[in-house]
Amino acid sequence: MTDSDAQKPPAPCPPHRNEVTLVGRVSAPASRRELPSGSAVVSVRLVVQRDPKTLPPRSAVVDTIECASWSTECHAEMERWGSGDIVEVVGALRRRFRRAESGPISRYEVEATAVRLLVDKETVSAGRTSA
Repeated sequence: MTDSDAQKPPAPCPPHRNEVTLVGRVSAPASRRELPSGSAVVSVRLVVQRDPKTLPPRSAVVDTIECASWSTECHAEMERWGSGDIVEVVGALRRRFRRAESGPISRYEVEATAVRLLVDKETVSAGRTSA
């Protein structure tokens, strides 16, 4: 290292990112939970197909992913969804902790900040989409 190298500022660290976009099938209607704070959280479970070109032999072909939102803008849309609807969820991956009888446990979920219906279940069941 030369004297001029020692005077250079360190290279900046790139900003960290936690961005998730899912497109999948709703497995059951959304559920609303009122929290002691007075806030509400709406949750839904998505079934997301894995890319068949990247699957190792005998592996799972879908992922089931929990999504939750504290945004009132998302609540109304999520509560309109039904089983079989194809939807898009945008948000961030979060690790949640809670207590269980066996001790503390954690799980991951997507905290949704934007959601939208892409194809309703009637269109899916009529065979007008491959999703």
